[in-house]
Amino acid sequence: MRQAVWLWMHVIIALLGLYSHVLAAGISKVEVPASGGDPMLKVMVWTPCATPSLPIQIGAFNLQGVIDCRIEGHSLPLIVISHGKGASMLSHHDTASALADAGFVVVALNHPGDSFRDEASGLSLSIFESRVRDISRTVSFMTERWSEREFLDSKAIGVFGFSRGGYTALALAGAKPHLLSAAKRLCEGDEASKNILCHQFKDKTAALDPPSDSRIRAIVVADPLNLFDAQGLKSIHIPMQLWASEYGGDGVTLGHNEEIRQALPLSKFHVAQGAGHFAFLAPCPPALIEENREICIDLEGFDRVAWHAKMNHAIVDFFKQQLLRH
Repeated sequence: MRQAVWLWMHVIIALLGLYSHVLAAGISKVEVPASGGDPMLKVMVWTPCATPSLPIQIGAFNLQGVIDCRIEGHSLPLIVISHGKGASMLSHHDTASALADAGFVVVALNHPGDSFRDEASGLSLSIFESRVRDISRTVSFMTERWSEREFLDSKAIGVFGFSRGGYTALALAGAKPHLLSAAKRLCEGDEASKNILCHQFKDKTAALDPPSDSRIRAIVVADPLNLFDAQGLKSIHIPMQLWASEYGGDGVTLGHNEEIRQALPLSKFHVAQGAGHFAFLAPCPPALIEENREICIDLEGFDRVAWHAKMNHAIVDFFKQQLLRH
C-alpha cells in the first residue's frame, strides 16, 4: 500500500512538473506599415506566455490568452496565417493559440481587399499577387522591425493557409499559377459565365506571377484554391502538410486536393472525413451561428470541435519537426 502511495506521489509530482512548463498564449495587435504602394496591414500576434490564459472577448469571438503577456522562450519559430476569401485574422484563432501554447510566435493578418468588411479586390486577379506580398511584408516586419524580434529565430518561418490562404502558402513556397488550368478546373458550368474571375482566368493575355519567398521553410495548407498545374506545383521544394475536406465547397473539391497530392507525393496528406470546406475555420461562437449557417453549421455527424483538437495537434507536431532546432 505504501509503495502504491509513493508511486502515485511521484506521478503527481511529475505531472505538476510537466504542466508547469505548458505555455499559454499572449495576444497583441500591431500594424505593418504601408510599403511600395501596398496598404497598411492589421496584424494580431500570439506568443508563448507563462501566465494562465483568461477569456478575451474580441467582437463575437471568445479567445483564450493574456493581453500583452511577457514572451516566454527564445529563438522561437514564426508562423504566419493566411485566411480565406472575405475572412479575418480571427478565422483560425484556435490554431494560432495551439501553436503559441507550443512555443511558436504566430501572426495572423487581414488581407486588404479580401477580408471581412473589405472585399474591394476580392474579384480582381491582382488579389492573388497582393496576398502573397502581404505575407512576405509581414515576415519582413516581424523579423526586422517588430519590437520583440530578438525572441525570433529568423531562419525558422512557416505559413498556414486555408482556401485562398492555401493558394497563398503554395505560391510563397514557389508554386507557379497556370490560369488556363485554373479555368478548366473552376470555370465549367452555367454559373461560371457569371463569375468575373473566370473571365480573367480565361483571358489569354492575363498573367499571374506572385513572388515566392525563400525564407519560408515549411507550409501547412488546408483546402487550398488550386490555381496551378502539376508542373507549377513541382516548383515547391519545402516540406508541406496538406489537408482536404471530403466534400469541399466554395470552389474547392477533394479532387483538386488530390491533384496537388499527386504532384507533390512526399507531402503529408490528411482528409477530414465527413467535412465540408468551412470545417477548417475555428468553431463559431453562438453569436455567429444563426447569421452564418453556411460557414458555421457542419454536416450531420461531423464534430468540428473534436476535429480541430486533432488537426491542431498534428499541425503543431509538423511545424515542430520542420522548424525547431534540435
